[in-house]
Amino acid sequence: MKENTIQLRVRYGETDQMGVVYHANYAHYLEQGRTEWLREMGISYKWMEENNTQLPVVNLTIDYKKPARYDDVISVKTVLRKIPTVKIEFDYEIRNEKDELLVTASTTLVFINSSTKKLTKAPDYLLEKLI
Repeated sequence: MKENTIQLRVRYGETDQMGVVYHANYAHYLEQGRTEWLREMGISYKWMEENNTQLPVVNLTIDYKKPARYDDVISVKTVLRKIPTVKIEFDYEIRNEKDELLVTASTTLVFINSSTKKLTKAPDYLLEKLI
């Protein structure tokens, strides 16, 4: 399936007193991966919201293997698991500069109509880019 990889530098404020990335910050890295995955196809979250679609996360799973540390350059690989329906599922790998696997993760998001606040199918403009 469609994938994207971005690189990020770990900032000091993302670490704890030991210089290790605080566990909750990995969710931010995954979000950056997803937003860039969409942007690579010419779609932004902002544009989707302006066009009546919201994408809340309904499931997040993270498996920590090794810590990322302050000033590391990490790669976040985002992979679409399957063609979206009313939900869209991603798998992730985060690696350091030595290509060591730091984290595996997955997220499930659902498509919500902004006006009705009800589930809706994946928008055609997204599906057309995936097929």
